[in-house]
Amino acid sequence: MRTAAALTAGLTLTVGAAAPGQAAGSGAVSNGARAQSGCDTPVAGDASPAAAATASDAPPALAPAGTGTAAQKISYGVDSQLPIGLWSSSNVTLRTPVTKGTVRLDVSSRGFSTASLVVQRYDTDTRRWVDLDVKPGSGSWPTRGVFTFPVTAKGADARHPHTVALRLQDLDRPGTLTVAASVDDGRGHTYRAPARSTTATRPEVTVGGWQRSTTLERGGASRALTVTVKNTTNRAYPALRTSYFAYGAGPSRALTPKDLKLRQYRPGAGWAEVPLVAGGCDPGMSATLRPAATGALAPGATAVYRLTVGVNRSAPHEVAHADAGVSVGNGDMTFFSRELPFAIKGQKQGR
Repeated sequence: MRTAAALTAGLTLTVGAAAPGQAAGSGAVSNGARAQSGCDTPVAGDASPAAAATASDAPPALAPAGTGTAAQKISYGVDSQLPIGLWSSSNVTLRTPVTKGTVRLDVSSRGFSTASLVVQRYDTDTRRWVDLDVKPGSGSWPTRGVFTFPVTAKGADARHPHTVALRLQDLDRPGTLTVAASVDDGRGHTYRAPARSTTATRPEVTVGGWQRSTTLERGGASRALTVTVKNTTNRAYPALRTSYFAYGAGPSRALTPKDLKLRQYRPGAGWAEVPLVAGGCDPGMSATLRPAATGALAPGATAVYRLTVGVNRSAPHEVAHADAGVSVGNGDMTFFSRELPFAIKGQKQGR
């Protein structure tokens, strides 16, 4: 429980408006449990679906192309991948008159809960993205959900299709998503579109050079580790962000930023210390690493972070263990975290 609490706090510290943290392992961050910093006030930057859904009100770069065939009263299209932390395009095309109708998207997921899925439509009148009404799956059916929105397209037909721009984002972890769209035309008819499937993906992240049994000495040598991020998705990640976080406490004292030494190597610049920042009222600390790639991380590209971690002489002797780790995300959305705990031993003799 101590490790889980530390990592949850660490993720809250390191990724600004990071999604609430899944504390253990290398999974993506789940939106199921909201991280708390130990304060009475809520954590800043909660990236629950409602918060994430309000981000980025920019209109579509291009008018969405209609999907389906002329014979289909309604058709649905979606990108082949949903890279976690990025919005992915989707749309519904109507070829039948609709007066005060309702479009319904029945979604089913595998590998993640539909409660972690955000779907929005673009409102051409207000020029803003608007959340769809949602009934996420729960209980025995956490992988089924329903998204709906009102629609009026009085002049829609085969020659004059009406297309509504949508966008989706998975806030949880990789898996597959299937969407079955239908429309109630407001005159007693319901039309259905062929179901479409897409894959939720994320970059591949590996951590090397660190063992769970790693021990550091006060005033002793630092230990090296490497974090490698390879973009295995079909989309560029424009705001890749990698962070380190740590937490260690004894009966009456805790580690502070001055007790640890974090350094990062960058080609052409050499080794440089990365300042750790205290977590306010939570006895933890974190640091956002310097970029390891110039600009967006293109599909197939790799970013490598080389680090060393050491314990300074100032570290309190009553702290014998630290829970630490790294997290990787895109902007304010974390899609990977890994525990990197270490033990702390007494200071070397003669130093």
